[in-house]
Amino acid sequence: MKKNMTAAVLSLSCIAASAQIASRFPGLSVGGYGEVALTRNFYSDNVYRYSHPDNYRNDPGHGRFDIPHAVIYLGYDFGKGWAMQTEIEFEHTGTGSAVEKEYTEAGEWETEIEKGGEVELEQFWIQKSFFPQVNVRMGHLVVPVGGLNNAHEPLNFFTVYRPEGEYTILPSTWHDTGISIWGKAGAWRYEALLVAGLDAFMFDRDNFVHAAAGSPYEYKVANNCGFAARIDNTSFRNLRLSFSGYYGNSMHNSYPNDMHGTRYGDIKGQTAIGAFDFAYNGKYLIVRGNADAGFVDDAATISTVKRNLTSNNAPYKKTPVGKAAVAAGVEAGYDILHLMHPAATEKLFLFGRYEYYDPYIPAADQQDYPYTDKHRLALGLNWYPIPQIAVKCEWSKRWLKSQYNNEPSVSVGIAYMGFFNKQ
Repeated sequence: MKKNMTAAVLSLSCIAASAQIASRFPGLSVGGYGEVALTRNFYSDNVYRYSHPDNYRNDPGHGRFDIPHAVIYLGYDFGKGWAMQTEIEFEHTGTGSAVEKEYTEAGEWETEIEKGGEVELEQFWIQKSFFPQVNVRMGHLVVPVGGLNNAHEPLNFFTVYRPEGEYTILPSTWHDTGISIWGKAGAWRYEALLVAGLDAFMFDRDNFVHAAAGSPYEYKVANNCGFAARIDNTSFRNLRLSFSGYYGNSMHNSYPNDMHGTRYGDIKGQTAIGAFDFAYNGKYLIVRGNADAGFVDDAATISTVKRNLTSNNAPYKKTPVGKAAVAAGVEAGYDILHLMHPAATEKLFLFGRYEYYDPYIPAADQQDYPYTDKHRLALGLNWYPIPQIAVKCEWSKRWLKSQYNNEPSVSVGIAYMGFFNKQ
């Protein structure tokens, strides 16, 4: 605990020091975002609540307090078209461990994990800009497939947590090492990326490819590469329309690569993802939406290999992966404060969000798990006392198939997003 407190104090000190330094160096930019979430779930958290739903129908609810994301941006414009950007993210307040001497166990030294969480370098790239239409980045990049990955900061969605459908089936935030070419021309923006491919052994029944962009090793296995692209259009006033996608082989992208010459040596695990998203930002009305679909070739074979040929203590998923996954959602918010105070600088959005998602659509020869098919509705308020801060509250409910128990909850949160120095 002391180590966590020390790390938090050091992080705040670094932000303050960086902001002071930034004021002296015009090319330096310092910023970030963060969110705090408090939730009460009115359903069982037992791991068997889907396999034996009747046994947990009357279980008590449970509460969860969390800091899902706290992020520090640091960038620098070197001039002559050269720039760099970094993004360090602390998820769920980071990780914690301690070394202790156990006097009840013959005085042995033990290293214990005190808390879960992650510390990740989400971005680290160097960019050369030739023209507004042609910019090249190389390093660790955000892969902007889907609306959430393109705009994952907490002031870009109304719900207390990230939109559930896309967050479930896609990596979020999707970041990987590679090279990107992007540019703008009039109302159009494009980006094309070559990155390390997804890992089929990290595909999962409950989360599709959500974990497949990460790596349990000190490096990212890149036996296969993936290709991603995004195109945005802003021809219509206050409206952005976007298409994005990904394609790559995902099999044999794990360590060790030792299936050459076996019956599974020619399995490719071709993975394709397509997404459409839009955002309308009016003076009083905001509407956002997304539709995503993912497909995996050889899903049944990949599931068999994962289950039977990977070691029990290997860092891979044992659950099957379906041949497809889908997610679709729409949210709308209206500033009701201007109806009572037309001159108010604050904003109070009354919002609603509906989404449907299913991370596991089985092939014909695969077992079905109907609980993965979910609908979700969220209703609530977002108060913006200043443009960089939002106080959020919501009621939400998941509807599952009739044999399962529905999952209502109430959440409140606060979030910020912005830069600490102005260029």
